[in-house]
Amino acid sequence: MAKDMDWDRRGLPARAYHDATIFALEQERLFRRHWQIVGHVSDLPEPGDYVTLDIAGERAVVIRGHDGVLRAFHNICRHRGTRVVSGETGRCNKAIVCPFHGWAYNFDGTLRGVAERQSFPPLDRRAWGLRPIELEVWQGFVFVRFEPSPQPPVARLMAPFEADFAPFDVPSMVRIPENDWQDRVPANWKSLRDVDNEGYHVRQAHPALHDLYGGGYTDSEWTGPVSRSDGVLNDGPGRLWSVRAYKALVGASPVAGLPQGRRWSYYNLFPNTVIGLYPDSAVWYQEIPLSPGETIQRGRAYRFREESRALRALRYLSGRIDRVTAAEDHDLCVWSYEATKSASGYAGMILSDLERGVRSFHDLWRREIPEGAD
Repeated sequence: MAKDMDWDRRGLPARAYHDATIFALEQERLFRRHWQIVGHVSDLPEPGDYVTLDIAGERAVVIRGHDGVLRAFHNICRHRGTRVVSGETGRCNKAIVCPFHGWAYNFDGTLRGVAERQSFPPLDRRAWGLRPIELEVWQGFVFVRFEPSPQPPVARLMAPFEADFAPFDVPSMVRIPENDWQDRVPANWKSLRDVDNEGYHVRQAHPALHDLYGGGYTDSEWTGPVSRSDGVLNDGPGRLWSVRAYKALVGASPVAGLPQGRRWSYYNLFPNTVIGLYPDSAVWYQEIPLSPGETIQRGRAYRFREESRALRALRYLSGRIDRVTAAEDHDLCVWSYEATKSASGYAGMILSDLERGVRSFHDLWRREIPEGAD
């Protein structure tokens, strides 16, 4: 019994954070086979609008068709493999046109036209169209999956939280482009997850968050590939001006009077996606591993379609608190990662009962990557 408890509490071994072989297994088993968030339906309001995602050596493009349907494809021209679109977002006019040789594709992925077509053998427009990728929309959020997996659809995974999302009408929310953010972090992606998966550090590391909800923060264990964390606003006046102002204005939220009107909630989807619900907005963020020691963390925010002046101010304040928190977490992620590379000084970690989110995340990881467990 004691041995099992010690094993549960020790966390992942140091090499899980910097071993190249383990990183390659993660790319294959986690990031290509699990659902990856790409954006929100409001990112693609018109036909020809697209969003992209690069992860684990794969490139995806999601585009809205003339029929209003969202479709996902590999962002790879069938001719020579060039990206058919560039940037994270954009709009195609009448077709998707490869910038290399001008091969053109319809928004349903079928081949539309080939420059100097007479120089090629006959090309079937469907067989030589863009290769499709599995796509799912849940609560307005758009997900793709590059390779087949026994993992259930997003809707089934997130079903326990449907009632939380219902009052927000998230599919009708609209993107806040000025709140897009991206941070290149010199750390392993799990170092970012380890920091994000527990609230034990809030009191010490995040004065604004602690001022906002103090001891009212709880982490649930991962139940399969999902978990939830909640920060319930406390009744204190707040020492920081941003927190005082936020608490004074929180009644302007469209969900005021409901439990969701007094809490910041985070919904985690294994391995690397978080969706947040605040009284004033919704957010998502994800980690994109570039190498064992470098990760991009990026996120976007969405507002209610109709906003009062007070609600707009409330949203500004939550964004400010979020930005400060992210900056505080940056160094913690880097320092935690750096420690795992110390052969003489790092002797592993020991996790408290307050870090059950980290413990259960590590258990999930071990099941998928048993080669890295010890």
